[in-house]
Amino acid sequence: MTGVLERLAAALSDRYRIERELGQGGMATVYLAHDLKHDRQVAIKVMRADVAQALGADRFLREIHLAAKLSHPHILPLFDSGRTGGQADGRTEGFLFYVMPFVDGESLRDRLDHEKQLPVEEAVRITAEVADALDYAHRHAVIHRDIKPENIMLHEGHALVADFGIGKALSAAKDDAVTRTGTSVGTPAYMSPEQASGEPVDGRSDIYSLGCVLYEMLVGEQPFTGPTMQAVIAKRFVQTPVDVASLREGVPRPVARAVQKSMARAPVDRYETAARFVTSLGEIETVSRPAPPEKSLAVMPFVNRSGDADNQYFSDGLSEDLINALSALPGLQVASRTSAFRFRGSELDIRDIGEQLNVACVLEGSVRRAGTKLRVTAQLVNVSTGYQLWSERYDREMADVFEIQDEIVGSIVKALVPALMGAAAPAVRRSTDNLEAYELYLKGRHYWHQRTPASVKVAIQCFEQAIALDAEYALAYAGLADCYGILRVYGWMSAVEANPRAVAAAARAMALDPALPEANFSKAFATFYATRQWREAGPQFARALALNPRNPLSQGYCACFAAMVRQPAEVRGFLDRARELDPLSPFTHALAAAALYALGEFEPARQAAIRALELQSDFMLGLWVGGLALSGLGRHEEGLPLVERAVVLSRAPIFVGVLGLALARAGRTEDARRLLGELEDRASRGEYVPAFTKLAIHVGLDDLPAMRREFAASFEEITPTFSFRVTGGVFLDAYTGDPEIARLYRELYQEDNLWPVP
Repeated sequence: MTGVLERLAAALSDRYRIERELGQGGMATVYLAHDLKHDRQVAIKVMRADVAQALGADRFLREIHLAAKLSHPHILPLFDSGRTGGQADGRTEGFLFYVMPFVDGESLRDRLDHEKQLPVEEAVRITAEVADALDYAHRHAVIHRDIKPENIMLHEGHALVADFGIGKALSAAKDDAVTRTGTSVGTPAYMSPEQASGEPVDGRSDIYSLGCVLYEMLVGEQPFTGPTMQAVIAKRFVQTPVDVASLREGVPRPVARAVQKSMARAPVDRYETAARFVTSLGEIETVSRPAPPEKSLAVMPFVNRSGDADNQYFSDGLSEDLINALSALPGLQVASRTSAFRFRGSELDIRDIGEQLNVACVLEGSVRRAGTKLRVTAQLVNVSTGYQLWSERYDREMADVFEIQDEIVGSIVKALVPALMGAAAPAVRRSTDNLEAYELYLKGRHYWHQRTPASVKVAIQCFEQAIALDAEYALAYAGLADCYGILRVYGWMSAVEANPRAVAAAARAMALDPALPEANFSKAFATFYATRQWREAGPQFARALALNPRNPLSQGYCACFAAMVRQPAEVRGFLDRARELDPLSPFTHALAAAALYALGEFEPARQAAIRALELQSDFMLGLWVGGLALSGLGRHEEGLPLVERAVVLSRAPIFVGVLGLALARAGRTEDARRLLGELEDRASRGEYVPAFTKLAIHVGLDDLPAMRREFAASFEEITPTFSFRVTGGVFLDAYTGDPEIARLYRELYQEDNLWPVP
């Protein structure tokens, strides 16, 4: 080694062994190195001397520190950063560097250099993954400022965005010597007009750059070219990029429109967020989707026009009731609530939404409440033509809300399936005649869907108040049972408090209306999570599914039950149907990940979890199960950021336990023990800390006596068997050779055959 490489190797010899140069860019040189402490290959990016001088060490390290907090499946994580040497007379001596994982793959630039154009489906998928990473970063107040193919790595078929933080540091220093070094903030071919003119930028600037990247992937060349950097920049102020659909056959119109909108000259004309850009692109697998069934529709969440945001629950409730009513009609396919509600507030054209949901028609509407007065508007739109099939406005009293729903359903059926008119009248279920109780029920479901400890407890209050007004309100009892089931499965409430209430509420719902799908599901849900007789939930879930075969939640939980009784073929069948019914739901995909993880199928579980996180980057179940699936695969560096993110979002004992398990399995035993100490301290101060959360950490630490103790405590606490399984239970299979562990396994799983070691 000579020169710079030799000096760098000497300066970092206590931490890294520099092996060779990987490449050079306008700002830095990248070296392959071996991390001596963690025994892993890494890439060290060393800033060019003049750039480092212009940046200054303090500014560089401050911005890198902010970027290091980002943890997302499509962001290349930051392992380390620093400077060698020191400062003298205001000048930075030595090197400024940061350390990333070594990605054994290629950059998007490498791929484009070889292939020019990418398949449309792949270009859309890569864009969606990068946009999801940007949306996450923007929500954490980090703008990339230099999105380009060189900063998008392709690893195992997925995109990883690199170099967060560098653009911000350069931008902060742009009035200093960075300008004099010839280093620009951003890359001209992908730079937004406002960034090129030196104006303040926000996340919409990154969206512009990503639109340029998508354009290049589809067309094979950059949207603006010229002999000089100035010529390229000038064009974007006066020219509009050519429609990609006119340059390449087979590019779907929604994709072409998304490119045009993302590259609008004025930021206000672009997508407001990267998440909306993702939504506009649609599902990767639906780019060339066949024509939807003729008798199919989606019900959009009705817009709340009441002037009071607190009335949103009422608008959502009306929409959900219509979905349930229409789903019950034979011959009519209806998009699920979760997938349809994903487009709330979307700027997409109705035709684009219809394409993504694969439906022929879309129902949209609005609700305005003023005292006892109610105005509901609704219109049914043909997706292929954009024309209205039917529209109506209802000015009524609140007491007429059920009649309004009946009339909407009847009008839709008349427009789409006239033969079903006879079935339309009873389609909207009226589980109560008490309007106040009905409103409270809608409010309870609104809070239940949020699935946080606080929101679920508000939902309980709403359901209890509804029951106080109507003691025979079966749906309210079902909602109450589901609330206690959620509190139990996450360990947010003890079995003593939650289990009797869940079981009693579900039983009451069944007694009032044994043919009610929701009551049957709630009974199964309570049996599965709140009793030792969890195996009895199987036929109960099947009964709920028979009553409503189009309910993705029932399909998903049938899969979870099948996983617990080790029926992998049935698991896959139920999951395929659930994801077909609810393709845009992060919960559906995360539940699939949990079922597959429970089987010990780590790679399929990882894929399902990643899909959930692509749909919603901070979805807790996806972070939790995705991180553990990666731990099971031995890919600790990828899995740990996911479970660490879950703990950042919620320090509930279940997530602390999962993180402790993952840390211990990654060899970070001291960190795991600190988390175990935290749980024990919290329990000593009176907080309810489920034994299975501590058991998970002991499994990771390979502490057999502690495992026996906490396993026994978990059994005594009537821990939901599925909760046990999808935390440390899968890894506990390796210890069934121990007689005490084996005995507890037989009692917990209620069978003599032990789970095979994964």
